[in-house]
Amino acid sequence: MPEKPMVSPVVGVVFGLARPHLPVTLTGMGDGDGWAECDEGHRHWGRHGAAGLLLYHRDPEPHVLLQKRALLSIGGGTWGLLGGARHSHEDAVAGALREAGEESTLDPSVVRVHGIIGEHHGGWSYETVIASVAERPAVRRASFETAAVAWVHVDEVPRKKLFPPFADGWSRLRAALVRPVLVVDAAGLDGPDADRPTDGTADLARLRDRLTALGPVTNLPGAAADLSYPEIVIAADGAAPAVEGVDGVRVVTVPKDPEEWARFAIPGAPDEHRVIVTGDPALRDRAKAAGASVADPRWLLDLLA
Repeated sequence: MPEKPMVSPVVGVVFGLARPHLPVTLTGMGDGDGWAECDEGHRHWGRHGAAGLLLYHRDPEPHVLLQKRALLSIGGGTWGLLGGARHSHEDAVAGALREAGEESTLDPSVVRVHGIIGEHHGGWSYETVIASVAERPAVRRASFETAAVAWVHVDEVPRKKLFPPFADGWSRLRAALVRPVLVVDAAGLDGPDADRPTDGTADLARLRDRLTALGPVTNLPGAAADLSYPEIVIAADGAAPAVEGVDGVRVVTVPKDPEEWARFAIPGAPDEHRVIVTGDPALRDRAKAAGASVADPRWLLDLLA
C-alpha cells in the first residue's frame, strides 16, 4: 500500500516563509524528524541527532559534493552537506547515507566511508561522515529540500555562501578528507599474543582474522576524524608463508629492511594517511621520515583485546 503523504501547514512558520500557512507535502518522515533541545538550551532539528555526508573525489584535484538548501529549509539559500535527522535505529553512517540518497540522486552503494567528526551539544549531536567515491558521478537534486547539488573544488568552498555551522567547521573538515590506511608490521608486534614471531601461516591467519573484526577506530594517530574506518594492511616478512587477504584486510610481504619500509610508508595516493604499527625502532624512524604516523603495538593489541 502506498505511503500516505503527510501535510504540514506550519512548515512556513518554522522556516520563516512569507506565507506561514503554505502547505508542503512531506513523504517518508521518520521518528527522528522533529525538534530537540540540547542541554545548552538550543533547538536543533533531529530528535535523535543529525548526520551529514561530506563526500569527496580527486579528479585529480579534490572536490566535495555540496547541497544548496531550498529557501523553505533551515538556512535556505546557503551551501552545506546533504544530510538531516537520524532515525532512532540509525547510526551516523546509516543516517547520512539515507538522507543523501533522499535529497539527491547519489547512489549510496558507491560511497566508501573513511571517518566521522562529531559536534556534541549535550544530549544532541551532529556527526559528519567523511567518505569518497572512486569515480565522480553526476548528482542531481531529488527533493524539495534541495535547490541544487554540485561538485565544488575545495579551494572554492569558502567563497560560497555557506550554512554557518558548516562554515565554522570547514577547516577541520577539509583536513579530514583522507583515506586512512593502517599498516601492521606482523613481526614487530609485542604482547601476550606475540610470544613467538608472527611469521607462521597460522599466526598470520589468526592476526588477519582478528583485524577483520576490528571495526572503526577512535582517535587514530594523526587523524583529524574522531572515528576512522581504516583500510588494513598486514606487512609480513618477505620470508613468511603466504596468507590470503580477506575483505577489508590485505596481506603483503615486505623485506625486513628499513629502506624498503621507508618506501612502503609513503602514501600510495594523495589522499592516503598511513599509520604504521611496529615496535621496531628503526622502522618507526623510517616511517616517520617518510611522512607516516606511527603507533605502538600495545595500542593495537589493546584494541583487539
